[in-house]
Amino acid sequence: MASGLHGARVALLESRMNAEIAAMVRRMDGTPVPVPSVREVPRQAEAAAFVNAVVAGRLAVVVFQTGAGASAIFNEAERRGVLADLTARLRQATVVCRGPKPTAVVRRYGIAAPVVPARPYTTHEVLEATAPVDMANREVGLVHYGERNAVLADALRARGARVTEACPYEWALPEDIEPLSALVRDARSQVDAIAFTSQIQVKHLFAVAETLKLAQPLRDALNDDIIVATVGPVCADALRAAGVTPDVEPADPKMGPLLIALADYIELTRDHDGQA
Repeated sequence: MASGLHGARVALLESRMNAEIAAMVRRMDGTPVPVPSVREVPRQAEAAAFVNAVVAGRLAVVVFQTGAGASAIFNEAERRGVLADLTARLRQATVVCRGPKPTAVVRRYGIAAPVVPARPYTTHEVLEATAPVDMANREVGLVHYGERNAVLADALRARGARVTEACPYEWALPEDIEPLSALVRDARSQVDAIAFTSQIQVKHLFAVAETLKLAQPLRDALNDDIIVATVGPVCADALRAAGVTPDVEPADPKMGPLLIALADYIELTRDHDGQA
């Protein structure tokens, strides 16, 4: 029989899909503790400038790093009445999608064969997947997520590309940071585990902790008493940079496998200690 969460209180720092993930936790016999940690602030001017570059036919290669970023570009094109022109130009370009979410977005618009890197869809895999693509003296469009991926942009330029960048939204702290502050003040009494699904969640949690002068107590709680689950290697690296060693990281960097891996960890812990 599949492992369950045995009533574990799981802090969910995800903001965009919090309700869906909370429902998954409940189905696995866990108790979700919503702690929204990120707010996406649109940057319409950057999205509009990128749409103009695509429609003008300037971009030979276009790299979408997230589903949200890809959606922002297509939505801006629709708002401006140039969606058909944008999709036509993208069909003529080499489109690269860093993972299944941007792939699903571009395929909805009839772009059927994007270049998709292997798991776990990090910058390393993007560069490997695009190695056969000639970028020398070609203009490459790079759509970022809530912050700029300078490592990827610099690597593309090192290959001779002229990089046009767009950050169609930026990550900010929620307008109400009290849930984050409450978690920082006494994480041990509130949760048994924390599920991190992006590096910005780690940064925002510790930014609040630094403001409250509680970063070290939080670090101690995460390392000693609270199960730390991370969705993939980028998020795991952010945790290690903050001084926290993750306990759980699934082979498949998605939310479902993350919760299953967390349940398996709890099951093993119960077997070993005789308690949840």
